[in-house]
Amino acid sequence: MKKILMAIMAVLFAAPSFAQYSSGGFSLSESTLYYGLRLGMNVSNVTGDYIDMGSRVGLNLGAVIGARVSDSTPVFLESGLYFESKGAKDGKLSLGLNYLEVPLLIKYGVQVSDDIALLPHVGPYFGFGIGGKYKYENANVVVKDSSFDYMKHFDMGIKIGCGAEYNKLYAELGYAFGVVNIAKDNPTDEAAHNGSFYFNVGVNF
Repeated sequence: MKKILMAIMAVLFAAPSFAQYSSGGFSLSESTLYYGLRLGMNVSNVTGDYIDMGSRVGLNLGAVIGARVSDSTPVFLESGLYFESKGAKDGKLSLGLNYLEVPLLIKYGVQVSDDIALLPHVGPYFGFGIGGKYKYENANVVVKDSSFDYMKHFDMGIKIGCGAEYNKLYAELGYAFGVVNIAKDNPTDEAAHNGSFYFNVGVNF
């Protein structure tokens, strides 16, 4: 957790220098491409028919690309590639799920002042599991396996949230809820779904 917070602080201090020397960038009034870097954290869990685990704090890291898709209204389409560390914890059980994710978000720009814009967003995400550790401790027995021995690699869901940009600096807060059952087939047909609150900061070019 300390490492995550230190990384976020590093981006916050470094971002003004990027904004000062960057050209182009995000604009509500121009039909232009923009690029961005994102770093943040999520508070995730896994829930389902017979599963209700506690939350786990993870890391988000990504790069995005977006463009205005309407000449008459400030509507933008944004995608990119993220590394997302999700999972859940419940007493002696820990489940880590690391994904590469591609979101496809629709954003609507609201100009608050000359320098500040709000960007509510919604859209699907598509994830593929690339690693993670399952750990269970019971008495003197410790079980350590790959999380994807128990969970499917593919995940898909919906993201909904709101971002804010100030002089090319960007921050966003939202929730992502999985709509795909990520539990592998089992005799009881128990379903499991990812869910996570996320907070990211970054810069747009």
